[in-house]
Order: sequence, then structure tokens, then C-alpha cells
Amino acid sequence: MSESIEEKIRRLRELGKMAGEQKPPSQVPPPKVPPEKVSKIGALREREKKRRIIIGASVLLIIILIISFAVYTYMQSRAARELEKARQEKLAIVNQYFTGELENNTRKFELIDKIKKAQSIEELNQIDIKAEYEKALAEIEEQKRREAERKALEELNMIKMNQTLIIEQSFEHLLIQPLPEDLKKETVQTLNMLKEKINKAQTKEEVLAIDPNPYLLNLWQKYYQYLIDSLPSQKVILKRGEEKRIYTKVEAKYIISRITDYNELLQYSIEKVEMVKIALVLSRDSIVGAFISPGDKIKIYAKNGTKGEYIKIADEGFVDMILLPTTVGQISLSESQSEGTTVTSSASTTYSESQSTSYAPGQTSITSSQSSSEQYTTSQSSSESSNAFYSYNVNLAEVLKAIAANKIASPEEVKAQLEKYGWKVIDLEKDSGMLVLDPTVRFLVIVEVPAEFVTDILNYKDMLYIAKVTG
Repeated sequence: MSESIEEKIRRLRELGKMAGEQKPPSQVPPPKVPPEKVSKIGALREREKKRRIIIGASVLLIIILIISFAVYTYMQSRAARELEKARQEKLAIVNQYFTGELENNTRKFELIDKIKKAQSIEELNQIDIKAEYEKALAEIEEQKRREAERKALEELNMIKMNQTLIIEQSFEHLLIQPLPEDLKKETVQTLNMLKEKINKAQTKEEVLAIDPNPYLLNLWQKYYQYLIDSLPSQKVILKRGEEKRIYTKVEAKYIISRITDYNELLQYSIEKVEMVKIALVLSRDSIVGAFISPGDKIKIYAKNGTKGEYIKIADEGFVDMILLPTTVGQISLSESQSEGTTVTSSASTTYSESQSTSYAPGQTSITSSQSSSEQYTTSQSSSESSNAFYSYNVNLAEVLKAIAANKIASPEEVKAQLEKYGWKVIDLEKDSGMLVLDPTVRFLVIVEVPAEFVTDILNYKDMLYIAKVTG
């Protein structure tokens, strides 16, 4: 449409020029005649006629120019309005596409600038808003993708750093132990291998899937076995919290190898067995009725006073010596004799008399009676009694002191008798099935136990029970 308007304007301009340059049509030159004399009035009229023709042509040309200018101005104004309308439509489309996160996009402002600078509708039509929008959207998506990749990489690096730190801290506790050289080298190599796996991981799932616990479990088990082998005794103590038990080295290694949880393994500690002897004063019913002998294998238990429960104190021990109570070291003997006589005699005499008289003078009856009684009693009693009591004590402790001071004749014979006496009371009880000594009688027992258990034994010394191992 713009081309047709401009073409019309161009044609109008050409018409105006042609009107101004128009010449009278050429005429065939008249035959030459001899010039006639023209009057002055005719000449004036001729000049006036020409002047009027020129003036008319000029007016016509001016009118044509004015019309042409008006048409041109109108056409220009119309084209400008159409261009502005098209420009506003384009700007509206731009604002419709570029919203939200694209509202302040650079391509939006570039499009607006192009639209405002466009001089024709053809230029506006050449501006592809949708293509620019898609490019801007693609740029935003690419920017988002790169930002997501950057954040994911930062997160991955952070997870790698944290996981590396956790693994290093886990291995640090093992590396500070007095490891043998070969085990220390293996530990360092394992740590470096895990760190290398973390560095090569491409996702956080791969990083988090790297678990150091199985490797640490294997290394700690080797270290525990090394500790067990390095102890001089044939038995060791495995301690877990308050629980302590004695095992042979083979048994201890087997228990360590059966543990499958690294954190559970770290709850154990290994200690060597040092046997010590301690003396305990216990009631007879707390030491298997005193039916134990030196060399017997025992376990020691205690009653928890606060909870009323029985707990194991010593997993293993041995009886070294047991001494009889002081009541057995005292021999008492007593004898008694009695005699008595009793004599009793009694005599009794009774006398009784009764008299009654009755008469009736007239209608009146009169009765009188009289009674008398006498009793005589004689009693005699005599009693005679006599008794005698004899007792004596033999204190075996004093006898031992006398033998030690060499104040007893034939001390060897006395010692032989004492040796026979020894545990004879307890043995007779056992053989006869008769309880002679009170169950609360206290005995002195010397036991041999690992030093690790001594503290617990002494803490419960008044609540201990000794069990004899029979199997």
C-alpha cells in the first residue's frame, strides 16, 4: 500500500512539472506575407492576452501544486498513522511474549529499539518477535541449566569434602593406635583408596555410597587380633561396658571375627589377665555350704542391693584356701548328775450330831432343832534332792599358740590330732547329711581372680556368692 501512495505522489509531482513546462502546440508556419503594420492598440491587446494566459497557467500550476502537496501530506500522514499503529501492535506482541523472568531480558529491549527505529511497515514485518523470544527463552534455559550444573557441582564438591573429612576422622582413631608397620601401611593405603574413589565420583549418590565401615571393621579386627597375640598370658579379658569375661586367645579371636558391626566392635577392649589373691569373709550359705576345696574353679556373683538382681562379678577364679570358723576351733564338754527323795503322809477324822423337837398346842405348831459337827485333819510332808554339774572347754587357738611356744608335751602328737580334726566336722556333715554348723557361720576364703575383677568384688564384698564350676 505504501508503494502505491508514493507512486501516486510521484506522478502528481510529474504532472505539476509538465503543466509548468507545457508549450503551445507547434503550428505550421504561415506563409510569408509581407509584414503589415500593427497598430499600437492591437499590440497592447496581444500583450495583455499573453499576460493573462501566463497568469492563468501560473494560477493553475499553483493550484495543482497545492493539491499535490495536500494529497502528499495526507498520504504521508496516513502512512505515518499506519506505521505507528503497526509499531504499537508489534510492541504489544513484544510485551505479550516477554513476561515473567523475560520481562527485563536484553533481547526485549533490543526488539523495542528496533521497532521504534523502523521507518516502514516492511521493516516492522521483518522483525521476528517469536524467533527472538525463543532465542531468549533458550538462553534462559541454558542459563538455568548452567546454574543448576554449577550448584550441583558445588553441592557435589561440598559432599565430597564432608565425606572425605568423615572418613579421615574415622581412620584417625585407628591410626593413633600403636599399629604394627604392615597394618599401618595397609590402613593408610585403604584411606587413600577411599579418598580417590570420592574424588572420582560423578554424583552425590556415588559419594554417599562409599562406606568406610566395612574397611574399618576389617582393619580393627586385625588390630584386635594383633593385641590378643601380643599379650603374654594364654587368656585375655574382653571388656564391653561393665561386662568383663575371660577367654582363651583362640576364643577371643573367634568372638572378634564374628562381630559384623564396626561401631559394636569399638565397644570392646582387650586386657591381659593378671591373677591376684584376695581374702573374703563370707557366710557358709554364700560359699556352696563350705563344700569347696583349694584348686576348685569358681565364678563369683553379687546381689545388687538397689535392684535386687544378681549380677556376675568375676567370670573365672580359683579357690586358694578356706579356713574354718572360730566356732569349730572351740571344743566344749559338760556333765550333770542329780538325786532326790520325797515323803508325804496325811490323816483326817470327822464327827457329826443332829436333834429335832416338834409340838402343836391348839392351832399353833412349834418346831425346834439342834445340830453340831466336828472335823479333825492331820498332814505331814518331807522332800530331799541333790545334783551336780561339770563342764570344761578346749580352745584350739590356744592349743596352737602353745604348740608354737613349745609349751605342750608331745607337740607332734597334738598336731597329728589337730590335722585329723581339721575339716572332719564339715566332712561328717556332708557324709551324714546332717547340718551341724549354722548356715550363717562365716568362713575366711582366699580366692585367686583376675585383677580386673578385684574392684567389683570389693564393692560387693558383703553381698557376694561363690559358685563352684563343675563342668
